[in-house]
Amino acid sequence: MSEKPAGADMPEETVGSQVSPMPQGSSMPDMSSMSSMSAVWQSSPPGSIYDYIRVASFALGPDGRIAQWSERAAELLGLTASQAIGKDPVEAFVPPEYQETGQRAVADILDGREWTGLVPYRNPRTPSGHGIAEVYVMPAQDEHGKRAALCIAVDVSALRGLETDLASSQAVFGQSPLGFFLFGTDLRILRVNERFAKVFGRPTEEYRGTTPHDLLPRGEADRLAAALRQVLDSGQSLTDMPIVGQAPGSPDRRRWSVSLYRLHSGSGRPIGVAGLATDVTGRRRAEQEAAGVRRNLALLNEAGARIGTSLDLETTARELLDVAVPQFCDLASVDLYQGLLSGDEAPPGLADGSAELRRVAFASAVSDGPVPFGDICRVNTVEDPKPIQVGEVHRYPFNSLCAHALRTAQVRVVPGRDGSEALELGAMLQSTLVVPMVARDTVVGLAQFSRTKGSEPFGERDRALAVELAARAAVSIDNARLYRREHERALILQRSLLPPGDPEAAGLDIACRYLPGNAATEVGGDWFDVIELPGHRTALVVGDVMGRGLRAAVAMGELRTAVRTLALLDLEPAEVLSALDEIARGLGTPGGSHAGARSGSRALVRDGRAADDSSDLTEVYLATCVYAVYDPVTRRCTFANAGHPPPVLVEPGEDALLMEVPPGLPLGVGGEPFEEIEVELPDGALLALYTDGLVESRDHTLDEGLQALRAALNTPDGADGGNAAAGSLEDVCDHVLSTLDTHHGEDDIALLMARVQGLSAESVGDWRLPSAPQSVGRARELAREQLESWGLDDLVDTTELLVSELVTNALRYGEGEIRLRLLLDRTLVCEVWDGGLVQPRRRRARDTDEGGRGLQLVGLLSAGWGSRRTPLGKTVWFELALPDGRSSSPDSVEALLSLW
Repeated sequence: MSEKPAGADMPEETVGSQVSPMPQGSSMPDMSSMSSMSAVWQSSPPGSIYDYIRVASFALGPDGRIAQWSERAAELLGLTASQAIGKDPVEAFVPPEYQETGQRAVADILDGREWTGLVPYRNPRTPSGHGIAEVYVMPAQDEHGKRAALCIAVDVSALRGLETDLASSQAVFGQSPLGFFLFGTDLRILRVNERFAKVFGRPTEEYRGTTPHDLLPRGEADRLAAALRQVLDSGQSLTDMPIVGQAPGSPDRRRWSVSLYRLHSGSGRPIGVAGLATDVTGRRRAEQEAAGVRRNLALLNEAGARIGTSLDLETTARELLDVAVPQFCDLASVDLYQGLLSGDEAPPGLADGSAELRRVAFASAVSDGPVPFGDICRVNTVEDPKPIQVGEVHRYPFNSLCAHALRTAQVRVVPGRDGSEALELGAMLQSTLVVPMVARDTVVGLAQFSRTKGSEPFGERDRALAVELAARAAVSIDNARLYRREHERALILQRSLLPPGDPEAAGLDIACRYLPGNAATEVGGDWFDVIELPGHRTALVVGDVMGRGLRAAVAMGELRTAVRTLALLDLEPAEVLSALDEIARGLGTPGGSHAGARSGSRALVRDGRAADDSSDLTEVYLATCVYAVYDPVTRRCTFANAGHPPPVLVEPGEDALLMEVPPGLPLGVGGEPFEEIEVELPDGALLALYTDGLVESRDHTLDEGLQALRAALNTPDGADGGNAAAGSLEDVCDHVLSTLDTHHGEDDIALLMARVQGLSAESVGDWRLPSAPQSVGRARELAREQLESWGLDDLVDTTELLVSELVTNALRYGEGEIRLRLLLDRTLVCEVWDGGLVQPRRRRARDTDEGGRGLQLVGLLSAGWGSRRTPLGKTVWFELALPDGRSSSPDSVEALLSLW
């Protein structure tokens, strides 16, 4: 073999010194032990570089052939001892193309020269089929003194891998921004990198041989030494161990996170503990900051969940203090403006902070009762340290810190007073935050938070948190105040819009119920009404404005007023709904214009309800309504419906049935005429009008609710065989509401029940008179006779006079046959019918006029009068109150004379 074998294109490598081999089975002495004792024999596997490099050895005899072959040579070169011993080494493992050069090299070796070089060899384990070995040949002699050679071979790839690993380790160790250190088995530092040395301010060489006690305070050093020993003994790694100390020359305490793991040799023998140290001082501060932020966020989250659960002002103030004490402060109080509590919009002194306040809440984690803590803002507190009691009304002087905070809506910090422990608790306070409670740019009160001495003082983050807590409570308090004000107004509005509790009507017994869907506001869009019409007729109305709350109640009030106005015109039910539909379409548009309402209104309705689309329903009024007029004389009732659930009729001895009233479209949709139907109602029959909240909910369909209503009316008392026509109306209402699901809270409920009791024939006088002058006298005679038969002698003269006037007008301005009718119920009603279409008009006669005073006289002597159209003409009527024995009717003579 030659120093540069033919065909080898890699550089030749040599070793600069010889290494004496150790006997087989020997072990390299531990380096740390060599410093204190001589080398000793060990039975453990060697721990050196040979653990990582597999060194093969073989010997050549004087004839140049292999005389000895080690097991590692067999492992490296792929030849067993029987295949190699006695063979020419070149022929045995050198590829053919390199054998000639190899023969010359072997000859030189046997001449007694040392040789080191790279030798190719056959290696079937590699993709190319051969490898490169670095061979070191040392001359030797056999037992006969002849020339021989001892050869050591190492695969070059193993050496290159070791070089790469060493270079990588050196790069990681030396260039890492983290602090690396290595402890030996005696817990002394063997090596540190530059980053570690820079932290402690010493050159890297000075750390060799130092212990943890040379770097850290005693307590921390003991912890680190114990951790090193534990890792060395157990082999279990330790991560993120916190270490606290001071860097040399720096007074600041630093924090490090240390991770430890045990190092092993290639044979698995522990040789030390490696560690990684990271300075986490900044991260620790950030974690503390983040922890503080998390605490504040958690406190705000708790405040959001606990503050404002009630619409009571005092309860909301207490909820604020429940959140703040003791999580945020040791003592706290809330003062609210007394004027706002009593309902005033702007209490005197509110702007300058000197208005009266009432302490509504106090909480303390360090005392059992109120103490003068934030009250140090008051004048004369030192002379009079009596604390403000909960419920006490007080005021802060203009120049006090509290008044200044109220004026400016700015937080003020009040430092604690110096004093001994014998003084009141106020002298033991660290500081107090005086925080105005601002809602919607309005100061509603003052919150005070205090911490006692020994607690952490308030910081900027605490101030911001206090402002946020006070603001949340202020909004809830202001909401409660606004709710209370609006609720009172809504109740006034609702009660003013609904009829009185016991409405009365001629020929009808009436009972009614109203249940708001929102029990908190008690306002809604459902309504019912009982309107007395001329001729002892009665209009029964039940309606439902789509929507809920105050807006629906306002819309309901507008429509109810319109219904009453239209009813007094004595229009037919279908005409009333048509006019009401026009009014409803004009309510939600500027100036009452119908433009745009008609074109879009149909699209807003699906099955009688508002559709969910992009349209702005706040500008559209939609409502359903059923309107019925009952005439107790004819016992007939005329119905018209605008998208409302059908009325229910219960006749004596019969099952309840739904009346087939044409449904029509809801009010506000427009475009379609309304139809009406006339039904004769027998005496004792029960009529039920209601809104859909009674029969419809998300738990069941409308049809199921209607069937349940019919079933409840069939057996109002729970007994078989009876129905609502026989029971008390009040009991029937209560039974229906208790039987049906009326507590779902989804919609308002209105229920109106009327039992028919028509006027008897004895209470009606009805005559027809020819269109002749003598009919005037005949009308007076008939009226006198009828009133005398009823025992109403006190009304005879007045009735005769007024009947004479109406019949005379019918002869003068009317047409055709004249009809006179007297009706007796709760009042006396007189009606005069004729075929003329011209409505009477009251005017003021001049002194020289001979006529024109008849209707003035009717207006003076009657309780009321009017006219209405009929299918064949008109009816003029007047009404007289029945004598009660306590008041006398107007004197007709005096009334007649008063006209001149």
